Amino acid sequence: MTATRPALDPELRELLAGTPLMSQLGPELLARVRPCSSAPVEPLLEGRAIDRREVTAASPDGTPIPMSVFSPANTARTTAAPCFYWMHGGGMVMGDRFSQLDIPLEWLDEFGAVVVSVDYRLAPEATGTIPVDDCYRGLLWIAEHSEELGIDPARIIVAGASAGGGLAAGVTLLARDLGTPAIAAQVLIGPMLDHRNATTSSLQYSNGPGVWTREMNGFGWRCLLGDRTGDEVPAHVSPAVADDLAGLPTTYIDTGSAEVFRDEDADYATRIWAAGGQAELHVWAGGFHGFDALYPQAHLSATARRTRTDWLARLLATNPAA
Repeated sequence: MTATRPALDPELRELLAGTPLMSQLGPELLARVRPCSSAPVEPLLEGRAIDRREVTAASPDGTPIPMSVFSPANTARTTAAPCFYWMHGGGMVMGDRFSQLDIPLEWLDEFGAVVVSVDYRLAPEATGTIPVDDCYRGLLWIAEHSEELGIDPARIIVAGASAGGGLAAGVTLLARDLGTPAIAAQVLIGPMLDHRNATTSSLQYSNGPGVWTREMNGFGWRCLLGDRTGDEVPAHVSPAVADDLAGLPTTYIDTGSAEVFRDEDADYATRIWAAGGQAELHVWAGGFHGFDALYPQAHLSATARRTRTDWLARLLATNPAA
């Protein structure tokens, strides 16, 4: 296989040139970068008319799962609102419920939606199914409290970026397999779907610095899975290994052409279509991993974000509140 990589978008290449990049991630480095992996939420809320509420759901082992609920303030509702349930990125090992929160808050602004963001437990402290189980319990909490939150239980959309996209896919598989709760759609942004880490795009983005490299990806999966391999890895944890993708809600997937997750993401959309499902896939030429979250001001980022929001607008227009 050639080591040649798709070229970066010129504007993104210039922006990335001033950003410190890594090729490897290990325990010592993780301890240093974790505190920097999320920005304060207050600047995101400044200038927005938003009510914020902190709640907890209970994990299967009884551990409290913190969640933040953001709702439009001073809104006289005549119908229940859609809900976006947000799972943050960070390679399964860093970040918190405020990471990349500007993305779903744009949907709150656009659609008058309620946004709920979950603080799932991180690897390596939490391993195996713990993170996805935490996220699923958060989804159950939302469905159980839908009337209290002013949301329409038929318009709950799960969404996430990177590791959060993988968790959103896992939660959607769990909800399908367990028969509850209903999910209207899933939005998977550069999702981390495949622990095998062996696609062409994964191999292309190895042996060099980057925003998220094959080596860093391998570290994240090892932190989550330990020595689990093969059939020991559930599809809810690594959705790419799911045998059956039938019966999933309509799905939006986007990724960059210049990133580790490109091929596993495109394959996931292809397999949804093969199972008779509906998916919209965008592979943004020259986009590296997380480009639209890191540099939202770039033209390609603005286009990707607007395209995502337009898809949601079409979805909600065909599924109005009862």
